Amino acid sequence: MALYRIGDSGEPVRDIQDRLAALGFDHDPDQLGAFGEGTERAVRAFQEAWKLPPDGEVGPETWSSLVDAGFSLGDRLLYYRLPMLHGDDVAELQRSLNALGFDAGNVDGIFGPDTLRAVLELQQNRNMAEDGIAGPKLIRELALVVRATKKPGRELVRERVWLSSLQSSPAGLRVFIDPFCRDETEASFSWEAALAAELHLRRRGATTVVSRSADTRPTERMRARRANELGADLVLAFSLPGSDVPAVCFFSSPISRSEAGEAMASYVAARLGVEAAGRVQPILRFTRAPAILVSVPSLGGASGRAAAEALEHWLRDQDPSNTSR
Repeated sequence: MALYRIGDSGEPVRDIQDRLAALGFDHDPDQLGAFGEGTERAVRAFQEAWKLPPDGEVGPETWSSLVDAGFSLGDRLLYYRLPMLHGDDVAELQRSLNALGFDAGNVDGIFGPDTLRAVLELQQNRNMAEDGIAGPKLIRELALVVRATKKPGRELVRERVWLSSLQSSPAGLRVFIDPFCRDETEASFSWEAALAAELHLRRRGATTVVSRSADTRPTERMRARRANELGADLVLAFSLPGSDVPAVCFFSSPISRSEAGEAMASYVAARLGVEAAGRVQPILRFTRAPAILVSVPSLGGASGRAAAEALEHWLRDQDPSNTSR
């Protein structure tokens, strides 16, 4: 889709304003269809609330999040189809299924095969018609059972098991290294950071894969899909912060977050002298492996090596037998 920012006008801007207003983000004093300072302020507020980089512009990720946020669980029938349904209502369904022990996978807001399988298992368990559709009856049943159990979700349990089973070095881990490439400047600096990190981790025995070549620009969602296809154990990404604050980012949304990603990000951020921040960018949201995104202005070989070293030290410090901390 096009990028919408201050100065743009027309029906797409009006649609953006209507969606913002429905979510409680006022675009006054801008007129309908005119993207001015009021609309930019509303976009920034939405982006901050939904853990997006707050640049005040509506690009593909902000637009997708605006659409997703417009759905609450129960607003529509949810089922498996192609293209797959997505939205915050799907994420809430996944969170609730996981809390009951029906494994819907990561809470990514996409009704895929894992979510379908979990819905069918719930229907079978509750003696309901096994049609794979999350309609009013299933949602009512789900709400009753969730209130009665209050267990941590399967995605959190899975990450806690991952944390408890970590080895004390990168040796043998499959590390997916992702240099962002939203423009030529970022592509160049992130490539330097990725190569330095890849070299350090490979020398420590890790199996490393860089998500792209120097002269290709696959989309972030394509790169996240590749990490899943390769069965990565963890993901280390690099980007320039742009209008966002420098940070080491982990997956966090209004509905879910990655405990393992937050643990890694907090440690690496402290080593790099920046903050840890929750975000919903695709490389964090759609990868099954715990992922962090190092987003700093001084991106290059030194920062890539420093991030890899910090990750190595974090792994060492997870070992309870290590007494040198």
